[in-house]
Amino acid sequence: MLNFFNKRYFILFVFPFILGGITVLGFRPFNLFIFNAISVSLLFYLIFYVKKKTQSLYRKKPFLKNLFFLGTSYGFGFFLFGFYWIAYSLTFDESYKFLIPFSLILIPLFLSLFFSLPIVLVGYFIDLKIFSIIFISLLLSFFDFLRSFIFTGFPWNLWAYSFSWSQESLQILSTIGIFSFNLLLITLFFLPAVLFFKGKFKYFFISFFIILAFINYFYGSYKINSESRDYVEKKINFKIVSAGTNLSEFKDPNLVVRKLITFSEPNKDQETVFVWPEGVILDVNFQKLEEIKKLFRENFSKKHLIILGANTKKADKQNDNFHNSLIILDRDLNIIGKYDKKKLVPFGEFLPFEKILNRIGLKKITPGYSSFSKGKSNSVILLKFNNKNVSLLPLICYEIIFPNLLENKKNKFDFVINISEDAWFGNSIGPQQHFAKAIFRSIESETFTIRSANKGISAFIDPNGKVLKSLNSNEFGNIELDLPILKLEKNTTKKSLIFSLLLITYVVTFFVLRKLKI
Repeated sequence: MLNFFNKRYFILFVFPFILGGITVLGFRPFNLFIFNAISVSLLFYLIFYVKKKTQSLYRKKPFLKNLFFLGTSYGFGFFLFGFYWIAYSLTFDESYKFLIPFSLILIPLFLSLFFSLPIVLVGYFIDLKIFSIIFISLLLSFFDFLRSFIFTGFPWNLWAYSFSWSQESLQILSTIGIFSFNLLLITLFFLPAVLFFKGKFKYFFISFFIILAFINYFYGSYKINSESRDYVEKKINFKIVSAGTNLSEFKDPNLVVRKLITFSEPNKDQETVFVWPEGVILDVNFQKLEEIKKLFRENFSKKHLIILGANTKKADKQNDNFHNSLIILDRDLNIIGKYDKKKLVPFGEFLPFEKILNRIGLKKITPGYSSFSKGKSNSVILLKFNNKNVSLLPLICYEIIFPNLLENKKNKFDFVINISEDAWFGNSIGPQQHFAKAIFRSIESETFTIRSANKGISAFIDPNGKVLKSLNSNEFGNIELDLPILKLEKNTTKKSLIFSLLLITYVVTFFVLRKLKI
């Protein structure tokens, strides 16, 4: 048995794969963040072990190649178990089922580079010293940041999301942002490894980060319990609707609209903004469909607005551009406001190398027309409702995972509107993880988030990340709430600047501690 555990393939492939895999327990729906601390601490010792054994057990193999294999194995476990739900979306179209192995193997394998590269870089500096912890935390955090932007970006399951259960711990997000919080949390996860270091400085280091964590928690608790927010006198009545529509039903827009109207339970005398999910109407000519016109006129009044997802078309001189859009309609199907999705899902909403892949019979996974075009419209929708000027920031589906979409907006926004279609991911952990991101965006923007997700979690989330009302994945119906327009000025802190300064601080600390051999 001991010989097996000392085998090179176990040390470089099996064990790190297991360590990466158990991190899935640190995120929603499990929220067992302690597994992340165990995982990264053991990873640190594994890197150190491989470095020490390079001159003996692994002397026939290059040092950097060993570390690359180790990091790739860890990353593969992390992304395979955390992102396996992507494969569900490929089961709805026969022409895409052959890509299921691709989604389960090649995507996690590619993303594992965001672990293997920092582990290779840290290899020469790894030692049972505090400066090694500082350096590996710095690199893992920086590569998480890169993952958020490279190749359209995919900042899913950053380490910070393993604290989505702790509302108090997350209040600092509105000031420093998710990437700074992610860096500090990674360092905190390495503390179990530090316990076994030699020297007395480790006690100062551990104490510092534990005290920092407690200060942050108590700050968050104080902020939640003491903060009062000014708002305009009149509130706006929002009603989130989920009809639990099966993907096959979207072929019949009349059926989908009838179901959503039934679950909306509209009161013609009450001023209400209804929020329906993404992709409700796939026909770009829906305004000419007499049945839908009739349904809207019979059930809604002039006191109503309906927010929903639809396919839209914008013609130009060269071609027709199709968009995945969020639109705001009145009872006569007039478009009051419109936003075209900017962050498109590769293969889901657009086909890379479309002309080539079309020849072998591939198309985008979602039904409808050819690849969607990236939206160029203003992000913030301005409208007048209930005698008040209201500004909405639309985020369609997985746009909610991108923190940068909340920042640097020329126009301030009163509410974040997130519509989504989570039926693509079945009863997997995907919809749970997706919802966690909405909590973070609410806190970062200090704004109410209104989320409507078909077969996902629909909810009202307050500016502190508290879920006020919700419908779970398998619950159908509506939830209703009067929400105020907050007068409080949005936090204009440059979160990217804070992250840059924190990275510089870590770099300086690394060199100082390394020189002192601490």
